[in-house]
Amino acid sequence: MKALLFSAVLLCSTPLIGYQAVAEDISTRPLQLIKQMEPSALKDKLLSCQSQPITKTSFSIGHRGAPLNFPEHTIESYIAAANMGAGILECDVTFTKDKVLVCRHSQSDLHETTDILTSSLSDTCAIPFEAGKDDEKAKALCRTSDITLAEFRSLKGKIGKVNKEAQTIDEYLSENSGEGRLITHSESIDLFKSLNVKFIPELKRPIVDMPYDGFSQEDYAQQLVDEYREAGIPAEDVFIQSFNLDDVMYWLKNEPEYAKQAVFLDGRYRDEGFNFLNPKSFEPTMKELKETGLNFIAPPLWMLVQSKDGRIIPSPYANEAKAAGLKIIAWTVERSGSLKNGGGWYYQSISDLIDNDGQVFELLDVLAQDIGVSAVFSDWPETTTYYANCMQL
Repeated sequence: MKALLFSAVLLCSTPLIGYQAVAEDISTRPLQLIKQMEPSALKDKLLSCQSQPITKTSFSIGHRGAPLNFPEHTIESYIAAANMGAGILECDVTFTKDKVLVCRHSQSDLHETTDILTSSLSDTCAIPFEAGKDDEKAKALCRTSDITLAEFRSLKGKIGKVNKEAQTIDEYLSENSGEGRLITHSESIDLFKSLNVKFIPELKRPIVDMPYDGFSQEDYAQQLVDEYREAGIPAEDVFIQSFNLDDVMYWLKNEPEYAKQAVFLDGRYRDEGFNFLNPKSFEPTMKELKETGLNFIAPPLWMLVQSKDGRIIPSPYANEAKAAGLKIIAWTVERSGSLKNGGGWYYQSISDLIDNDGQVFELLDVLAQDIGVSAVFSDWPETTTYYANCMQL
């Protein structure tokens, strides 16, 4: 598989930052995975495509960029994902103390995903580093809402691995590797536009009480859309998303053009009584969701499939969503680590069938061919792109 080397030079809308970023050649991970597959027609088909060049595809979404090997939500991670053919990139959106939207997976993850604990901003953390003791794990809590945009810009992104048995900050951050440049939401729009990809921002749940200093949840949802409009990004290139159904309903009412592709991230697996195998437990039902004007729903991988007679097949959840006319986006492949022992949380409904890493392609094949999902999030989009290119999706 040929690697596509992409260089991006971008001057952001703010004079405070300008950058040139060149991503390294990407790996041949898809081929490594395919070789682990059991003999099958699918394996033969995928092997036949090994000389294909990378072609950008909207089936492949860069989940936080390419965080399998790059610090999430950094310029470097996003460019790497674009190099891997991801046609859509995700900025998880939260806000700083001065209410500027920035790309972070959570308002309270700076202690894990940046160098804040070893910087001069460590005293801004809501919970400074505390060593593990007795049955308690080491911990810290550092939030974007406790620092200004200028302070946010001074931080470096890190791959978010921490040692919760640590006695010192150095031990806590011993696997907190890599380094990347953080980015605001508006800057991500400029970057993604320069990379010629589409946008899938997620409005993250605020950790602070809302309204925050006069900034309401509706203001927050509106500001996200406003930044696309101000940048001249057409609505058809944007997939605004939230786990909070109220956010989606706000967009459907107040931003109908951008809401045509609004995505309800379905976290109802947390609700008591919800069963992805029983459509009668769905509240609201798929039909009721569709009747609100919603067109896209995005559940975790395991809710879309089940195990039957030694095969992966579509789940009742997937069938019900399709029957209601909802388009489906799945999350997230290449995030469970090794699949040799059942695949972890993302594969829980088919864990009895999963025993090698190459089976990610078996799952992708069911998602694409049997369910007809519109796109799949990935922490290493090269794998999803390879499948989509080979199958000419």
